[in-house]
Amino acid sequence: MTSRSRHPGETAGQAAPGSASAELPRSEPGARPRALLLSAGLVSAGAVALAVGALMPVVRGGSPGFTAAPLLVVLALAPAVAVLYAVSTGRPGLAAGLVLGLTALAPGRLLLDLQLLADGSLASRPELFLADRLLTLPPVGPGLWPLVAGHLLTLVAGVFAAGTARDEAELAGELDGRRRWRLLGPVLGVTGGIGLLLAPLGSGNAYLLAKNAFEGPTVAMASYLLLAAMLPLTVLVAVSSPAAGVGKGGFAGAGLAALAVGVPPMVAGLVVDRLSIAPGSVLVTVAGLALVGLAFTRFDVADAGEAATGDLAGEARLPGLFWWRLATGGLALSAAAAAAAGALTPVLKANGPTPVPETPARWLLLGAAIVLAVPALFVFVPRLSAFARGVVAATWAGVVLAAAAVLSAALAVTEDKAVDPASFGVDLPLPLPDKVGYSAAQGVTWTFIALALAAMAALAAVITGVVERDVTDDAAGMDVEADGPRAGGAVLTPVVAAAVLAIAAFGTPVFAAPGYTAPGLWSDFGAASWGLLGALAVVLGLYALVPRSRPVAAAAALAGAALVLGLRAAELPLVGSEHDGSSAGIGFWLALGAAVVSLVAAAMAVAGSRRSA
Repeated sequence: MTSRSRHPGETAGQAAPGSASAELPRSEPGARPRALLLSAGLVSAGAVALAVGALMPVVRGGSPGFTAAPLLVVLALAPAVAVLYAVSTGRPGLAAGLVLGLTALAPGRLLLDLQLLADGSLASRPELFLADRLLTLPPVGPGLWPLVAGHLLTLVAGVFAAGTARDEAELAGELDGRRRWRLLGPVLGVTGGIGLLLAPLGSGNAYLLAKNAFEGPTVAMASYLLLAAMLPLTVLVAVSSPAAGVGKGGFAGAGLAALAVGVPPMVAGLVVDRLSIAPGSVLVTVAGLALVGLAFTRFDVADAGEAATGDLAGEARLPGLFWWRLATGGLALSAAAAAAAGALTPVLKANGPTPVPETPARWLLLGAAIVLAVPALFVFVPRLSAFARGVVAATWAGVVLAAAAVLSAALAVTEDKAVDPASFGVDLPLPLPDKVGYSAAQGVTWTFIALALAAMAALAAVITGVVERDVTDDAAGMDVEADGPRAGGAVLTPVVAAAVLAIAAFGTPVFAAPGYTAPGLWSDFGAASWGLLGALAVVLGLYALVPRSRPVAAAAALAGAALVLGLRAAELPLVGSEHDGSSAGIGFWLALGAAVVSLVAAAMAVAGSRRSA
């Protein structure tokens, strides 16, 4: 720790800032006692409002599917109790982190409740309302407004807690220790985010249709997408906080907020007739519980048991690297296998004698599976593991690119399918038409699984890179912050050129065919365009990191980007060949050019490091 980052009143023998023993008492100026007390009061008021809302009807004339009020009251009050405990015991960092973790997920939870205002008959909230007859735009009840007020109060509380969190981070200085336990947090955040995108419960009730985030009503879809994005982002912010108290509080706050979303539908699936548990709520609940549990672990690794020096310290960390490499390779291979299954199994099934169409994008998904699986195999080879891991950190974007195209085609065909009365166990008061059209088949399920596993593999690859650097620096006897060789400015020109070509390659069609309109970024933006945007964001992010990366890491990132761009160009033979009269578009040549320039930059990065050596 530098003298600049040490608190003015701290001596050399005092506890390091950021540790549990270095939490500031409430009387310290940096703790902002008034703002923290106000924040705790607002969170408590918000918790009471949420509890009151749970006790009142949210739809006039409606009732919950089960007696959920005691559970909802506990889930509402538990975070406030934790915040008040942290404040009363003089732990401002923990209290601020808790509030900020709750605040980050409050907008998504607010939107989730506002679906009851938009159209409560489409909301999958059996803990608050379960219809027993067909309703159209049921009027909201008095319980909705306390719920809205509770989320708004939580948002305001976060504004006052932010100052305390910032002060704690400044007093802690730079991140101390390896804090390996923290690395599990982002994995749990992504796991919970995946669960939020899946259907929260299974339903055999005609008045409650179980849908995932993309199939649900607009407001609910926006809420689940926001929650799925904010949960891992909140955990990443907590991981990066140099103040251990703020980090622990962020984990616990995000975990408690996730439990408030995941536990009610899971319980409803257990106790409500014709409802069943679905993987979505289970993943969210497990991730929430694990995040809360992770907040009780020691965040600073440099304790008495790990104070050994020399080879012993290096050996103590090697098993961690082995397991992270195993997780990276295993998740990547699993994602590739799921992608291959999604490509080779039917994406659609007919609800009648209608012929089933097949999407040409399935061959692109199969190509993405191969592009991901090949480098994943080499992650298990020790001498090639670092390079292969860097390639995997890029090629997972190929699954995103192809899966979005497959899911876009499936959703476009199935979005207007009718309800099948025979699939429900109740008598409907109104006659419904026979089920017609198409519904999603197992290929859609496998594609969703591939997307989830690919995202987890990418996160594991990034974490493995952090551990690899720690182990390499320790083995070389270097300080973690010491500057090693970098790819430098020699590769800057080709990297910038590749970035420009990549933007154009993802924004223009790879092939043209009569009657075919390619999804784009600047026009004809559709569901498949999200895959283009996601893959482009990954490629540009890799390019941005190259000049500051070590030569092997830079070469791996550039090689991975080249493979993703090659997969983009491969749409011409894989997808375009399925369309009559197809021909190469400008995007094909731009993607090939960007891939070639990326490979040239990778070679320059490696050659430059050898000359400097």
